[in-house]
Amino acid sequence: MNYDSIWTTFLSDVKEELSNLAYTTWFEETKLLKIENQKAYIIVPMAIHKKHLTENYTDLITEKLNNIAGAYCELIFILNEEIEEMVPKDESHELSSNNKNEPVEAVNSNLKSQYTFDNFVVGNSNKFAHAAALSVAENPGKMYNPLFLYGESGLGKTHLMHAIGNYITKTTDKRVLYVTSEQFIQDFIKTNRKDDLETNFNYVEFFKNKYRNIDVLIIDDIQFLGGATKTQQEFFHTFNNLYNDSKQIIISSDRSPNDLKVLEDRLRTRFTWGLEVNIFPPDFELRSAIVRKKIIAEKLEKEIPDDVIEYIASNTGTNVRQLEGSITRVVAYSSMMGSAKITLDLAMEALKDTISKGIGEKNDVHRIQKIVSEYFSISVEDIRSKKRSSNISFPRQIAMYLCRVMTNESFPRIGIEFGGKDHSTVMHSVEKIENEIKVNKDLANIIEKLKKDIGLV
Repeated sequence: MNYDSIWTTFLSDVKEELSNLAYTTWFEETKLLKIENQKAYIIVPMAIHKKHLTENYTDLITEKLNNIAGAYCELIFILNEEIEEMVPKDESHELSSNNKNEPVEAVNSNLKSQYTFDNFVVGNSNKFAHAAALSVAENPGKMYNPLFLYGESGLGKTHLMHAIGNYITKTTDKRVLYVTSEQFIQDFIKTNRKDDLETNFNYVEFFKNKYRNIDVLIIDDIQFLGGATKTQQEFFHTFNNLYNDSKQIIISSDRSPNDLKVLEDRLRTRFTWGLEVNIFPPDFELRSAIVRKKIIAEKLEKEIPDDVIEYIASNTGTNVRQLEGSITRVVAYSSMMGSAKITLDLAMEALKDTISKGIGEKNDVHRIQKIVSEYFSISVEDIRSKKRSSNISFPRQIAMYLCRVMTNESFPRIGIEFGGKDHSTVMHSVEKIENEIKVNKDLANIIEKLKKDIGLV
């Protein structure tokens, strides 16, 4: 039973019956894992999808799925991290029913077609990585071999790797394989199994064919090979075999080769033979562009205004997956509130539980807010709130003034950072403090002290 084909047909049918917003929010990122014992295991991206799909779409899903699969199925919604504990592992699928001596697993590229160079958003932090990746895609095995991409999680390494693979498969007849280091470990462990003839020859042959009879090997998160000594040895031989045959090798990690102390020296040395590329966290402009690209791709540009886009880009950290997840969360919240219009207030309410987690690397405005809040013994939440008491509103005005004179942020951007204040409110605050420091030496001294503490100029 081809579950991917079943689900593709299912999604196509469902899309015709729902609005674009409802389909994008609740169904687009779902996947059918398997149908077993009259139960359909459906992977959903977030816990909120479980509740909403169960309460609102059970009948629709059941009807459509039963028509396609031809049998009644109980719906089981699960998250990726719940797969192992909720879905019984079926070892019988590992061997072919026609020939139990041969593993049935077909060697395919494992590439995700949605990741391409066309939809990779380029900015100052990743333009070198993008250029290097495109060069490798256009000349596999001839330039930058191996290509080693490294940087924090969620900055686009995996996207670029899939984009390289998709470009090569589209423009050449070369054989491409994408795997995670975890998959490589699992495949290597299988070589120790015995078949019905009490030998492991078939598994070893399958492993060598999968990893050495290819033109491009793309392996993600190489740092997880640490501690797997025998697997590292096998990867060393696989690397040498491919490299000596001028086959392209592309590797990613969360740190540079020199910092991969968990791996053998001979591996780390080989990783430096080609080109090492560091992908840096995106700045505000790139984060905004990423959010806009996601919104356009999901045809939501009419529903999500600019101030919401700027709020998400300013407050959701630098992880691309967090940025995209924030969009999904806002849209889902709007849907749960009866398809309420997406406004800045709605977005702030939808993201209030995740914002503090998202601001891993604070921008200059956040730094100013923190220092001013500490000086006046109030909280950052107070200074960003709508409270109007004088012990909060006056420090807030000072913080707005400092943001305007010490950063390049616009009045609307500053307003967004202060709980969604209108730009006219910010302008009034800045003007008030400017006039006050001309006649109030005590305030002028406070401003100078805060500037020194902030240290941006």
